[in-house]
Amino acid sequence: MITEFKMPKMGESITEATIINWLKSVGDYVEAEETIVEVATDKVDNDVPSPVSGVITEIRFQKDDVVEVGTVLALIDSNQRAEVRSQKSEAKVEKENTSTTHNPQPTTHNVQLKSNPNAFISPLIISIAQKENLSIEELQSIPGSGTDGRLQKSDVFNYLKNRKYPIQSKPVVNSHQPSTYPKPKINFVEGKDRIVEMDRMRKMIADHMVYSKQTSPHVTSYIEVDVTNLVNWRNANKDSFQEKYNEKLTFTPVFVQAVAKAIVDFPMINVSVDEKNIIVHSDINIGMATALPSGNLIVPVVKNANEKDLVALAKDVNSLAEASRNNQLKPEQIQGSTFTISNVGTFGNLMGTPIINQPEVAILALGIIKKRPEVIETPNGDEIAIRSMMYLSLSFDHRVVDGFLGGSFLRKIGDYLEQFDTNITI
Repeated sequence: MITEFKMPKMGESITEATIINWLKSVGDYVEAEETIVEVATDKVDNDVPSPVSGVITEIRFQKDDVVEVGTVLALIDSNQRAEVRSQKSEAKVEKENTSTTHNPQPTTHNVQLKSNPNAFISPLIISIAQKENLSIEELQSIPGSGTDGRLQKSDVFNYLKNRKYPIQSKPVVNSHQPSTYPKPKINFVEGKDRIVEMDRMRKMIADHMVYSKQTSPHVTSYIEVDVTNLVNWRNANKDSFQEKYNEKLTFTPVFVQAVAKAIVDFPMINVSVDEKNIIVHSDINIGMATALPSGNLIVPVVKNANEKDLVALAKDVNSLAEASRNNQLKPEQIQGSTFTISNVGTFGNLMGTPIINQPEVAILALGIIKKRPEVIETPNGDEIAIRSMMYLSLSFDHRVVDGFLGGSFLRKIGDYLEQFDTNITI
């Protein structure tokens, strides 16, 4: 009995995934529910188990191939056992030869590519190019493997795997007038310095950050907020909250709630830019920039934050943070954010100037909460008191967010934090 092992569906909006690594080879015996391949969707890696026990008789895709959901990845013969496969080594050699013969990898960055201005570029290829910030000239330089040299999706992804900066950061110049700016020399001391290759996630973060800075003219505004009442309320209620709901009460859900309320007041912050159009999102989904143990960054998303009370937000925040630390986030948990917050105060930082998480148009940085003497107004006049203060900074896309909107939105967040209802019941 031959079973088709297919690329599984890993989320409502997931249509394809990239093969990271095969843990089994042709001729290997696998148990049902045993992981046989690792795949990646966006920033989340997934282990895909075998649906049946049997021997792998065919593997149709190799490492780094981008495969659509539902496509057959391999064939498994459930009638065979490992001992029957004495030709395992021959099968592996045959597989490698076949892969070398039929799937040569393009070396896009080692050869001088010629532009083909007459190359047909499909709408799908154009959408990929927009997402990856590929210029039309760069697209036309990629050799196509389709009929009559037509550019395929796999051609673009193979090109991107070998693409090297500063290709993406260079302006498009006339071929007869190439840029003469010299690349700065990196001093490498043999025996002292060491080279650390970027992992897949770090490469994606680097690409995304460069793309964001190229796409959005960043402007950053700052305010200082007195959160003394909020701090006192949290300190007085964190133990009872833990006992009642078995959840930690951190400041993050309060921050998320304040941001969601401010977005309701200023909906034009909750938008994306599509060329000359502004897409106004009805859902308010707050991403939380989260540092992983590996040092990389990921952004899990609190969906429909404006519709949830503080208890529900605390549960969501804690669950997403725990899943992030344990590398257990599902693809749908890191998708669909419309606004992002970054708590730089977690690392003891006073403030930050974060880079916008595309395709959003603004991101909020939350600094450390510090006690210090402040002048406050009282019925008896101005007095000096010890207050808990923090800085908020908002980076926004000046294409669609002007100073009035950005500044008013930021001030509204600060107002919600300063005016936090300390009589709230939980």
